[in-house]
Amino acid sequence: MRDDLTERIIGAAIEVHRLLGPGLLESIYEKALCLEFDLRGINYECQIEMDVIYKGNVIKGQRIDLLVENEVIVELKALSKLPNVAMAQTLSYLKATGLKRALLINFGERRLVDGVKRISL
Repeated sequence: MRDDLTERIIGAAIEVHRLLGPGLLESIYEKALCLEFDLRGINYECQIEMDVIYKGNVIKGQRIDLLVENEVIVELKALSKLPNVAMAQTLSYLKATGLKRALLINFGERRLVDGVKRISL
């Protein structure tokens, strides 16, 4: 799933992690990554509300951390160990939105490259 857009997103995340390191709140990394996207001219939306459909009923309250260029979902974490449910959560976002690509980025890793997961349908 390597492509120019996901490489640009990962490059921005690596820069944020290089300057801030691990150990901060997820919300701090999200704001810093948005600033880095702005600096790099990457279009994004943050905290996108997503409806969940259950038996024909709309349930509100689910949010996607970042949607980049209307193409790639970026789910952020800041944990020492990524739980298995994080991958399932990101896959659910792809299925619900009909998008094909996502990045799960865990800023809690000592080396960010160890915390980047590419997900595609």
